[in-house]
Amino acid sequence: MDPTIEHFYRDRYVEHDRLTRSGHGQLEFLRTQELIRRHLPKPPARVLDVGGATGVHASWLAADGYEVELVDPMEEHVAQALQRGGFAASVGDARALTQADDSVDVTLLLGPLYHLVEPADRLQALCEARRVTRPGGLVVAVGISRYAGLLEWGNNGRLTVDKLPVFAGLLSTGLHLDDPNGFTTAYFHCVGELTEEFAAAGLVEIAEFGVEGPAAHTLENAVGAEIDRLMPAAVTLARFVEVDPVMVASSLHYLAVGLVDGVATVDQEN
Repeated sequence: MDPTIEHFYRDRYVEHDRLTRSGHGQLEFLRTQELIRRHLPKPPARVLDVGGATGVHASWLAADGYEVELVDPMEEHVAQALQRGGFAASVGDARALTQADDSVDVTLLLGPLYHLVEPADRLQALCEARRVTRPGGLVVAVGISRYAGLLEWGNNGRLTVDKLPVFAGLLSTGLHLDDPNGFTTAYFHCVGELTEEFAAAGLVEIAEFGVEGPAAHTLENAVGAEIDRLMPAAVTLARFVEVDPVMVASSLHYLAVGLVDGVATVDQEN
């Protein structure tokens, strides 16, 4: 694991409540659950949560009746995940999984791809996900939008004309370098790029969705009861535009699903 990224998660960032401490986080969590549940096989089925951090997603998957195994490169995250109970967890690398071929029904990569900044590393992680997933099984991955930082600054009042050049390199290359006052080193995807990467890894019947929709920053800047008031409309909006080719880029995250060997059919409808 890149030492800069490891330092970010160990010393600068609290991961375990990321999806609950803000309106945007809650929206991301709800929509990620919704999109994953829409495509999962019925429980019981084996789910491998690669880069599962402290087990936020593994917990609800286990509660839904799935047999879940979490893998994460951070020993601290794995220790916290094991304290939750209900699923297995171990230290591991998305690019070199120890699981056997065709051993799980679903493989999730809800974080690794945006911390693998080299295309070859992302491809290797997706190929590993395909390898451990049985024929007809599902691979799910998430990427951060190329426009996420620009949208964030534009909505929280930090964006001025003189700061626009900060985003020029990111918009061109997708590479976000570690910011001591913000996010760590990462790769930000364009719309459709996850689909291309899935195809390069040999996955089929691929569908890509916008996760949060355009209302994420309205929720990010809301507090208290206002979050609860705004959430239903934000979720409805996200659903309505999740595959709209013009509106997908308004989401801060993209989620792609693909199949191993194309035995089943992925639902691309709203």
